[in-house]
Amino acid sequence: MRFGTQVCGDPALGAAREWLVADGRGGYAMGTVSGLRTRRYHGLLVVAGDTPASRHLGLAALDPVVRLPGGRIVRLGVHEWADGVIAPQGHLLLEEFALVDGLPRWRWRIGATVLERTLAMRHGSSCVAVVDTLVAGGPVELSLEALCTWRDQHGERRAGDLPVREVAGGAVVADAYRLRGRLAGGGHPGTAPAGPPDTRPWAERAGDAVWAPDGTWLLNVHHRMEAERGYVPDEDLLLAGRFTATLAAPGEALETTAWAGDLGVEPPPAASIVAAERDRRRILTAGAVGATAELTLAADAFVVATATGPDVVAGYPWFGAWSRDTMTSYEGLFLTTGRLEQGRELLRAYAATLSEGMLANTADGGAVGYNTADATLWFLHAIDRHVRAADDDDLAAELVPALDEVLAAHLRGTRYGIKVDESDGLLVQGADGEALTWMDARVDGMGVTQRAGKAVDVNALWCNGLAALAGLRERAGQHSDDLRRRHAVTEAAFRRRFPAPGGHLFDVLDPDDAAMRPNQLLAYSLPYAPMEPDPAVLHRITDALLTPLGPRSLDPADPAYRGVHGGTLRDRDLAYHQGTVWPWLIGPLGDARRRAGLPTREVLTGLLAHLSDFGLGAVSETADGDAPHRATGCPFQAWSVAETMRIHVTSTE
Repeated sequence: MRFGTQVCGDPALGAAREWLVADGRGGYAMGTVSGLRTRRYHGLLVVAGDTPASRHLGLAALDPVVRLPGGRIVRLGVHEWADGVIAPQGHLLLEEFALVDGLPRWRWRIGATVLERTLAMRHGSSCVAVVDTLVAGGPVELSLEALCTWRDQHGERRAGDLPVREVAGGAVVADAYRLRGRLAGGGHPGTAPAGPPDTRPWAERAGDAVWAPDGTWLLNVHHRMEAERGYVPDEDLLLAGRFTATLAAPGEALETTAWAGDLGVEPPPAASIVAAERDRRRILTAGAVGATAELTLAADAFVVATATGPDVVAGYPWFGAWSRDTMTSYEGLFLTTGRLEQGRELLRAYAATLSEGMLANTADGGAVGYNTADATLWFLHAIDRHVRAADDDDLAAELVPALDEVLAAHLRGTRYGIKVDESDGLLVQGADGEALTWMDARVDGMGVTQRAGKAVDVNALWCNGLAALAGLRERAGQHSDDLRRRHAVTEAAFRRRFPAPGGHLFDVLDPDDAAMRPNQLLAYSLPYAPMEPDPAVLHRITDALLTPLGPRSLDPADPAYRGVHGGTLRDRDLAYHQGTVWPWLIGPLGDARRRAGLPTREVLTGLLAHLSDFGLGAVSETADGDAPHRATGCPFQAWSVAETMRIHVTSTE
């Protein structure tokens, strides 16, 4: 994936395309093609805390400053300020931005002088590696200005106390993270030289770069995306100091590492980290080409290691772990990519957290919340898919007791009015001020799409879960007659009650809501779906809802439809499920079309083209319902990637 001067040199284009490199722990480096920081989340070292959601921004930028022969100084960084000025304007000298194995690479050209930057995170640790290599020209003096902070990723810091102390080869910022720079010569740009350290060709040129402390505060750095989203758009950054080295000939590089954790244990040289991460990614994508390789790398970013085992980041840059997103994404992130052992460990860990027959929704806000009616049903679906894909009867036997308690809790009633209506076997949910389905936006303490009652997607998952649990019991050598009988009653009630006069399905029953929404797709798409897909009905649904980036959340003909997902948080939440496009729904649509004997590949065209439009190599959380369907929300969203990946690898003409 490559972009030239027409994109890199135009902030409206280059700054609208974002890259992400995750560290496997929930932290990341993130920015834009042009180098302009447009979000408060952008930076080279974002460190995960005890959970993936508790992140801090450390190193915001490393701005290159080149001194050419003759003394001319060229600044290659790029920043926007509160008064609207963009300075410096290093993006105008970018001749190329590329993703190579999913890792960003920039090339600046200053006449005959070409400087290349590569970047990677050291997988499994909070460490970023940046390699700035002289590709052509020289000699030049290169300085890297370290723009630093230490703050919650959701906030901002103003000029004030930010302690920086010098150490050998660099500095430590706020006792939270450390920076080190070193000069390396020879070798191929951006790769680790072969051979043991004492025989490498660049050994004579290896050594610390010169660190010069500064301490100047840069005031009112502007983030245009935060302004657009209605948040505080400006912050101050500390120019902690600069690394300087002379790059005498092509192939020589200034390597910088920044890391958190044990600051006394230095990571390997930056070029070695880049090479190791590139090798790891090539192993992940071995045999994959095109969009399959891109989506495989995108999926890798969401699977993280935590203190309690594997988990899933719902979206970068601002989400942590959400059980609904994790379980909806499970097939695409773990089964499609062959992560069976990690997936098994995750499912076992989540089973241990069940409370009153429910998975917690999320703890992103600090407190654990159980306000979800469908996450636990998606969990049951994920276990069933895993057991069948891995032929893992041992896991079925281990988890069936916990799943039987899930069944019992839903039968007797659990939190938020979630309970089976024994008159028809369907699942009821709802509580004042709550929105318990995946359409969970709230404004002024009330659910925008509360959907209290018998929601079509929740009941499709309930029917699917009853059949799945029956099968899991049987694989574990246990009887399932009671579940088979209950499933038959519930499925019959679903088929009798949910069809609406227009030919599609009611979105909610008791009270009835016939709004045309994509939730009904689950009734046709799940492995034990209660409805047989009718091509004519699917045509009506797709004709009303489908866009190039996936289905809308509401028919544009509905008076409640909102076609633009933008503005303040309130504006966005009011539109979130009232017409906004959700790419993850391409999964249920694709499955429903496949079951109906319809082609699936053709509905993926726009999503695969989207891989180079917004979050590079990934699929966004949402998009405007109205054309041209501007991408919104998180640029890198787990269930969007997972479901696009899953349908893509199984698509048919």
